[in-house]
Amino acid sequence: MKATKKKAGAVVALLTVVVAAAVMVASAASAAGQPIVIGWAFDSKGAMAPFDGPALAAAKIRVGQVNARGGVKGRPLKIVTCDTQGNKPTIAKSCAAKLIGAKADIIFTTCDVDFAAPVVQEAINAGKLTVAPCIGTDQMGPKRFGAKGKLAFSFGNIAQDEGSAMAQYAYAKGWRTAALATDTVIVYFKDVVKAFKARFTQLGGKVVAQESYQSLGSTSQQNVITRLNGKKADVIVTSTAGAFGALPQILAGLRSLGNNTPMLNSWAGDGTYWVTKEPAVSNYYFVTYASIFGDDPNKAVTALAKKVKAGTGGFVTGSASIDGVVVAINRAGGSTNGAALAAQLEKFKKVPTLSGLVSFSPKLHSVFGRQYRVIKIQNNKAKVVGSVTAKVVPKI
Repeated sequence: MKATKKKAGAVVALLTVVVAAAVMVASAASAAGQPIVIGWAFDSKGAMAPFDGPALAAAKIRVGQVNARGGVKGRPLKIVTCDTQGNKPTIAKSCAAKLIGAKADIIFTTCDVDFAAPVVQEAINAGKLTVAPCIGTDQMGPKRFGAKGKLAFSFGNIAQDEGSAMAQYAYAKGWRTAALATDTVIVYFKDVVKAFKARFTQLGGKVVAQESYQSLGSTSQQNVITRLNGKKADVIVTSTAGAFGALPQILAGLRSLGNNTPMLNSWAGDGTYWVTKEPAVSNYYFVTYASIFGDDPNKAVTALAKKVKAGTGGFVTGSASIDGVVVAINRAGGSTNGAALAAQLEKFKKVPTLSGLVSFSPKLHSVFGRQYRVIKIQNNKAKVVGSVTAKVVPKI
């Protein structure tokens, strides 16, 4: 009798273990299938819309491709968006809080660090990995946001790298003298021109003029046009966006004075959405991530540009940022913990993405060493005229 009771108890115990194990397996399987939520705060209406919109569209396509292959560690990616409506600080901060409240695992933000700051601060305070597809400064990280800034990264190139690449291209073109025109409205614009100067003079070039202006509603560019026209230079160098207003005015002003000096701009001056029919834009160059004009050397990039109807080459960083996040999650064993993902991103060395090879470091949380396309606009028609990779990241 006692033996029978013991046997029955053993069976019950065994069944309990089996049931518990089954519950655990089912629970794990359920967790494995839960989506990895990317909360994306973007600008649909303001100055950053020409950059944010294409990057988000490309990211959505990339997410669909990743999910079609089974997701990441068996979990699908899911993008949840919030419109910052021109990156108004209070609305941007509210967007971040809303996305975090929606259980976002990772937060994405707009393509400029000044405009992104409210979202970044809110997200890193919550311990979330915070990613910008195309912020272009070294401030997307600890430099600006302190210790918690270790969670902040951008798949855009740092301004020092971009300005350096511009200088290399200018010097290789035979341009030995440069007039600098600095748009002071955001850090990225200022740092690109500083980096150009550092690398250009290092190569042996000479800076013959240094002017500054402010876009976004200012009238300061008129005086700059007059002063630049009075200087003889092989190239005029700036970093500003067509959407910010000053670029078409400065170009038109110089050309109306008969000044046809080549202008070299950063990725900010990408696209033809801002050009005017009269006067037509000519002798204008810029460096960018990818060509949107159907002639990119990478056919996959050209195909994606058509799908998203990209207005600037920064669209490709939307795809690249998804690629990078997927690599980081895989390397972290499937974890979406902010610190775990940041630790993996800091180890990136020439990780392949659609935008090219991506590298980070503990100090630099934006990309350096990636190849740029060089595009020229002549009579309002744009085409790729070369490529360049910065050999040096200068100190500024």
